[in-house]
Amino acid sequence: MTACSRHRSTFLVIAAALVIALFAEATRAAPNIVLIMADDMGYECVGANGGTSYKTPHLDRLAKTGLRFEHCHSQPLCTPSRVQIMTGLYNDRSYIRFGLLDPKATTFAHMLKKAGYATCVAGKWQLEGGLDAPSHFGFDEYCLWQLTRRPSRYPNPGLEINGELVDYTSGEYGPDVVCDYLCDFITRHKDGPFFAYYPMILPHWPFEPTPDSADWDPQAKGATKGQGKNRYFADMVAYTDKMVGKIVARLEELDLRDDTLVLFTCDNGTAVGIESRMGEKVVPGGKGKTTDNGTHVPLIANWPGVVPAGVSHDLVDFTDVLPTLAEISGAPLPAGVELDGRSFAPQLRGEPGRPRTWIFSWYERNGRRNQASRWARDQHFKLYDNGRFFDVVADPKEETPLDPASLSDAQRKVREEFQAVLDAREKYK
Repeated sequence: MTACSRHRSTFLVIAAALVIALFAEATRAAPNIVLIMADDMGYECVGANGGTSYKTPHLDRLAKTGLRFEHCHSQPLCTPSRVQIMTGLYNDRSYIRFGLLDPKATTFAHMLKKAGYATCVAGKWQLEGGLDAPSHFGFDEYCLWQLTRRPSRYPNPGLEINGELVDYTSGEYGPDVVCDYLCDFITRHKDGPFFAYYPMILPHWPFEPTPDSADWDPQAKGATKGQGKNRYFADMVAYTDKMVGKIVARLEELDLRDDTLVLFTCDNGTAVGIESRMGEKVVPGGKGKTTDNGTHVPLIANWPGVVPAGVSHDLVDFTDVLPTLAEISGAPLPAGVELDGRSFAPQLRGEPGRPRTWIFSWYERNGRRNQASRWARDQHFKLYDNGRFFDVVADPKEETPLDPASLSDAQRKVREEFQAVLDAREKYK
């Protein structure tokens, strides 16, 4: 071989390696995305967060090998949170009433579909719009409960799958059916990129036996209303964790873990009436409340080789999810929409990013503008628009507002910043 031939051969090898490296980087720049949101399961329910009442080994493993956020906040209730996470907008701009997503809304599914992602939603809908609603909001396919009706969601469920009403009568369990559908979607789109949104059915009441409970009855029709028995809540949290493990296992079987960002969170605090423990500390369920136990939820991000293992103390809320997915995927942000969220994608890459110094909330279950609760907060303090100012670390139940006349200089500065936030949002009030 001549020197010229050797040089040409070496060049070709280097060029090929460079092409492979660039291809791998391009693939990693547009990962598959699995977004999981449990239903009524507060921060205290996850073992990795310090919870001691429930078994969550799969979530704990994701947290140990990924990034666990200590200060993520949802809205106090399901529909407000679903609207906020899907649109990147605070409820003062996006919320109409309970159980409805504005038909004019632009969602993260629209955004990712436009960027070439296959999109699927499986689990609980509760946003109206008829059998065509998921398609209208950017999803290619779906397997859902409570799209147009409310039959059993647990044993022998009634679901809606891609325009068809499907009733199960042979002992099927709703959470298994929707999770298996999502796993099948992942398998069919393993060449990616895909976006799998999993707003879980579990562990929302009615609290009933799961297939792993000693008294599971495959012939049961399932309750359609009422709380059920609180003693089953622990079984349902364990099954929630099991479903997360099933999805991760499917990604591993398909050799997709290194190409997939998995995010886990919850739509609001734990149901009222449930008491959970974090060691010696008892945490009452706060669903529907504006206190921490109503809005403080888990957030775990796991993407091997990209998201470093650790704990983030940064402040995050549900408006931040859409811009984060945009930055991670390379998808353009929705045109003509000024988002309220801030991307935490840099933190997922191990960079400092631009952490928030405050988050805002507008909350009223039925969308009544003159009855909404409005507040701004950070990890330590919280200001309502009626002037109540709380140290939520020392007073998590918000029983004793701080005296404005006795604030320290640092507290006064924080209060002024929060007041400026509330004042700026007056135009949407």
